[in-house]
Amino acid sequence: MAADKDAVPTLGHLTKQETDVKLPRSTRVKNKTPAPIQITAEQILREARERQESEIRPPKQKITDPTELADYRLRKRKELEDLIRQVRWNIGVWVKYAQWEERQKDFKRARSVWERALEVDYRNHTLWLKYVEMEMKNKFTNHARNIWDLAVSLLPGVDQLWYKYIHMEEMLGNVAGARKIFERWTQGEPDQQ
Repeated sequence: MAADKDAVPTLGHLTKQETDVKLPRSTRVKNKTPAPIQITAEQILREARERQESEIRPPKQKITDPTELADYRLRKRKELEDLIRQVRWNIGVWVKYAQWEERQKDFKRARSVWERALEVDYRNHTLWLKYVEMEMKNKFTNHARNIWDLAVSLLPGVDQLWYKYIHMEEMLGNVAGARKIFERWTQGEPDQQ
């Protein structure tokens, strides 16, 4: 009961001594004269970087036959799919996966990944831009047109999509198509002058 007598009402049954934070004692500087050789922070960082052990990386894998390549692709797809399952809302993971599929020249799968990413967040206009960029880079013009058309119909207020769509048509030499798209854009937004 003696402990209850010393207890502070706001701390419950704990005493002031039990709740005090114990800090280490500060050490006194004995010699306050400046060192004969001054060291800058830059020198300290440089020395630390030099002494740092190099990062241990696994050796680069050389793929020698089609079965190894198929195994590698299966492993990588499983890894990326697991990552997507964990952080479905992270658009960067979707982009990384789709771009990896593009590098593998598997455009059907890359399109599938882009479409799934757009199901997660179709309002993200940068996602649309990267998707179309993949199609244009690989010269799939009709696919790019379809994507542009869908993008501007779902996000009519994003000017950048309209500009890039018109620009693509101009670059392809389809001036009449570009003019139609421009007219469609201006008719859709008559109140903005």
